Amino acid sequence: MVRQLNQMQDWARETRIIHGRIVVLALMMLVIMAGLLYRYFVLQVLQNDQYRAQSDRNRIAVRTVAPTRGVIVDRNGSLLAINQPSFTLAVTPERVDDLAQTLTTLRDLLDLSDQDVALFLDARKRRRAMSPVPIKYRLSDEDRALIAVNKHRLSGVSVASELTRFYPEGDLVGHALGYVGRIGIDDVDDTKKDEYRGITHIGKVGLEAYYEDVLKGGLGVSRVETNARGVELDVIDRIEPIAGSELSLHLDLGLQRTVAQAMGDMRGAVVAIDPSNGGILAAFSNPRYDPNKFVNGISFDDYAALRDSRDSPLLNRVIQGQYPPASTIKPMLGLQGLNRNVISIDTRIADPGWYSLPGDPRRYRDWILRLRGTGHADDMNLRESIAQSCDVFFYDLAHRLGIDALAESLDAFGIGSLTGVDLPSEKRGILPSSEWKKRVIGSNWYGGETLIVGIGQGYTLATPLQLAVATSALATRGTAYKPKLVASVAGAALPPEPLLDVTAPADYWSEVVAGMVDTVFSPRGTAAGMRTGITYSVAGKTGTAQVVGIAQDATYDEDILSEYQREHGWFVGFAPAENPEIVLAVLTENTGGGSTAYPVARAMLDYWMKQNEQGFFP
Repeated sequence: MVRQLNQMQDWARETRIIHGRIVVLALMMLVIMAGLLYRYFVLQVLQNDQYRAQSDRNRIAVRTVAPTRGVIVDRNGSLLAINQPSFTLAVTPERVDDLAQTLTTLRDLLDLSDQDVALFLDARKRRRAMSPVPIKYRLSDEDRALIAVNKHRLSGVSVASELTRFYPEGDLVGHALGYVGRIGIDDVDDTKKDEYRGITHIGKVGLEAYYEDVLKGGLGVSRVETNARGVELDVIDRIEPIAGSELSLHLDLGLQRTVAQAMGDMRGAVVAIDPSNGGILAAFSNPRYDPNKFVNGISFDDYAALRDSRDSPLLNRVIQGQYPPASTIKPMLGLQGLNRNVISIDTRIADPGWYSLPGDPRRYRDWILRLRGTGHADDMNLRESIAQSCDVFFYDLAHRLGIDALAESLDAFGIGSLTGVDLPSEKRGILPSSEWKKRVIGSNWYGGETLIVGIGQGYTLATPLQLAVATSALATRGTAYKPKLVASVAGAALPPEPLLDVTAPADYWSEVVAGMVDTVFSPRGTAAGMRTGITYSVAGKTGTAQVVGIAQDATYDEDILSEYQREHGWFVGFAPAENPEIVLAVLTENTGGGSTAYPVARAMLDYWMKQNEQGFFP
């Protein structure tokens, strides 16, 4: 049987089948090997650069290096804004097993507030993957110890050393400097997001915001080798960041302290200017706030207290407070009245203590009437009217000019116009005219309104900085420069920029300035109270700005008014009168009048003259 089977088997056929299978297998092996060789060629030759870079990315992490923010100093080099080393707690969400649990643990360990967590979650939306997100700044030694002890429970949590903004003078220069704060969603537009990779803070208000581009500096880059868990092993190379530029200010810290002491608890604003270049020597707004509270996120309660306060401590009154300029504009109107030939130096106006328009029985009272029952004198000229602040003279001058010429006269001194100061959010005030009233209010202009504008009341509003700039034009006899806080950026001085150019004959200027000198040194001058013991010459002008209207047959009675309805006090001036080195504007809110403003001015001038060894009188 076996023999029969062997005889039936086709060995040749089986051999062919086996050989065929071997050939097929060999071909398959060749194809596979060719494919592998081709793939190897593609990976190692054709795509070598691509996959080498990918490999490096898996092994090498590219980290942005935040620059050091530029410091801010005063004119004498005193530090106003610096960067302090501190420790920051950060979380890398991708390396956290349970983010909610980690946040709960951190709350228990460090007493994190709801605001801290909310700011962390907000910042998380704006950062790159695998980058740490700050959750608490300025860790104490105790905080760092707690984190170290509980490290095993806090995967993805790290403590880093960094520089944070600090303002050594606190609220003394808060309104001028502003502050930096954590970058919010709307703080950086899409075109600048790459510039802020790794930067956590941005200038929010004040100089910090206005000069953000030069203060922030330029980003650096660090390439570091990491392990599979993302832990840094070594720094491969590093491009150092470009530090932000230093800002040197015109502001004098000693003068600023003098202002703060003189103002005390009074609400108001004070600004001093160098008339030779427009440099702001002092810029003080009261009440004030501490900018350090905003750097790493102010608490909701603290911010609500500032925001909701009736005294408005967040308002920078120097550039944002808008007040009736009152009698401070009288020297400007007097000069323009001479320029327009509607009055002369010898013009005298009868002063019974009130003024009436032709054909109108209404009497517009002089402020002196309620004190003396009559006017300042039988008649008054321009110089006397400036010194004694005679309303009747300027009622008549306003009537002679008319509202539109009056508006043009004040416009020449910058009233109602932005000064262009290097601070954001400046207000322009209001300079009324017939066209303005028609456009804004929708009614015609009345002659009585012209008289009110002539003494700086009515619709007219100005900021303290505007009046300081206008007074600077009086001090220099015609020229005023754009006001600036910053004197130099990175050591490069900023040139003065002319802003106002008022032309008038020399004798007109002399007459107006003489009236302002008499304001201080004449026995009947409205600021005569500041002359006691003075050793230098001063030209000045007081002002009393009404807050509420007083009926024609009524008398101003401070005792029956609430605090916030009382009159504001003004003083503008410059010294020395013949060769001015400092111009100032002082506003005291709801204090009753100019007698509360000129003591502040006197303290400032005493400091400045002593510092500059200016003894004018023997």
